Amino acid sequence: MDDLELIFTMLGEASTTRIARNKDAQGFVENKVAANKGGKIAGDARKNLELESGESVSTKNNYLDVLESVKRKRLNYKDNKK
Repeated sequence: MDDLELIFTMLGEASTTRIARNKDAQGFVENKVAANKGGKIAGDARKNLELESGESVSTKNNYLDVLESVKRKRLNYKDNKK
């Protein structure tokens, strides 16, 4: 993830936490409502930035080149080879 992706992720998490605490959310349903509201806040902010800047926050450059499962196989192979 790049800086902006992390910032918007943190905004969603912080918004969700604040909403849940202020509403004293108890149980799955109430916390799900808080999570949806927090996610909407971050999503709206991201969309506004993308509209104003003309650039996408998320890019193809942020994806991993090698899948995690492939990395693990390589590590296991190296460990077994010793």
